[in-house]
Amino acid sequence: MRPPGDRSVRPAVAAVAAALVIAGCGLADGPAEPNVCLAPVIWNASAERNPTNVLSAFVVASVRQADSMKVRYGAGAALDSATPALTANGDSVVVPVLGLLPSTRYVLQLVAFNRCGTGTSLPLSFTTEAVPADIPSYTASGSAPSPGYIVISAGRYGLVIDNTGRVVWYHRFPNGPGLNFQAQLNGRYVARPPTSPGEDGMWIELAPDGSVTRTFGCARGLQPRMHDVIVLSDGSYWLLCDEIRTMDLTAQGASPQARVLGTSIQQRNVRGDVLFEWSPFDHLTVELSALEPDDRAGLVINWTHGNAIDLDLDGSLYLSFRNLSEVTKIDPRTGAVVWRMGGARNQIRFENGDAPAFARQHGVRITDGGLVLLDNLGHPGGSRAERYAIDDARRTARLIGFYASRAGVVAEVGGTTQPLPAGHTLVSFGSGGGVAEYDAAGTVVWSLTGNPGYIFRAQRIRSLYHPGFGYQR
Repeated sequence: MRPPGDRSVRPAVAAVAAALVIAGCGLADGPAEPNVCLAPVIWNASAERNPTNVLSAFVVASVRQADSMKVRYGAGAALDSATPALTANGDSVVVPVLGLLPSTRYVLQLVAFNRCGTGTSLPLSFTTEAVPADIPSYTASGSAPSPGYIVISAGRYGLVIDNTGRVVWYHRFPNGPGLNFQAQLNGRYVARPPTSPGEDGMWIELAPDGSVTRTFGCARGLQPRMHDVIVLSDGSYWLLCDEIRTMDLTAQGASPQARVLGTSIQQRNVRGDVLFEWSPFDHLTVELSALEPDDRAGLVINWTHGNAIDLDLDGSLYLSFRNLSEVTKIDPRTGAVVWRMGGARNQIRFENGDAPAFARQHGVRITDGGLVLLDNLGHPGGSRAERYAIDDARRTARLIGFYASRAGVVAEVGGTTQPLPAGHTLVSFGSGGGVAEYDAAGTVVWSLTGNPGYIFRAQRIRSLYHPGFGYQR
């Protein structure tokens, strides 16, 4: 792309054109005209409201001869902000402008580019509305937070807040997004809204402009769990699925027709074809003695309670089974269990701590050479995130860092972790309240002020326009 305002013809093209003019008498149709390099042209530009999010706008226009475009905008006289550049695709364009302030007048201008120069629209006036009255408000503080935004679920909304706690993006779901609203590796958001008994649960995928791009769920009639999902950049996805089997557990003092709930895994491509499936019933043994009384007392025995899934760089699959206090590593080529870490069937030796080292964990994520998780109930001082270095060959784990809440809160349920660059870790303390970012030394460098309520998952993203890129999930 040439710099804006450069309308020159490429030297090689000019030379060829001149040669054709000189030799034109030998052409049947006369001398050939040299190629003309034209800058983009914009017309019929307007600023439109986004019906799903008053903190955004759409610039709609007709554009000719454009390779890419962006919107410059500002709340004052200066157009001091700009959207990322988008590739032009046809003559009709719609460019989203995200993260605006509420109840504020803006001036917006569409700029189109090609190798010959730029074209601009006339300045467009646009005024945002007030945010809905039922959107929660937050405040945050910190000396050195990582750049970007935080994605959370609250009430009926999937929210994105900035490092001050201000809501900069939202989407309202009729029945709420469920506890888990998160950005994915394909640049979209996903939510698993609650359903009524008998209804099929589905994940809903949203583009950054708030439009629904698709819904997806588990094959074989299984219900997808809301706790975690992986959507890859090609649109394929890994799901946690609820699977119930009837089993004879009389030898363990239960019914000969006991109904047992386990967490299965499915990998599906963008068309929905099942590429891989794994069931705990085929690889693990149901042991009621390993469960808490409440988990085995219901009409359906809540056996594994899978609540996190992650992939290593080599394709290995990691599952967090809360009710077993276990992290399980799986070979996705064969489905074989590589090892079981924690719980009653632990196969890992903890080098600098008691085994099992954690209990009722959440938010397992793979790190370079190990993993990080939220230890909900395994430490007497309260819930804390823990980083482990793992040596697969020696079957050992070493605690290399932990991050506890300032108040020593206990997250009975929920909570997540997210590894960030420079050794930082973002932690949500679930039902215990609180979200904080820690540096490598365990110092809090950012947090939500006060108790924000139950935040099942907190996730940092770099961009509102490409929410799944730039950080690990």
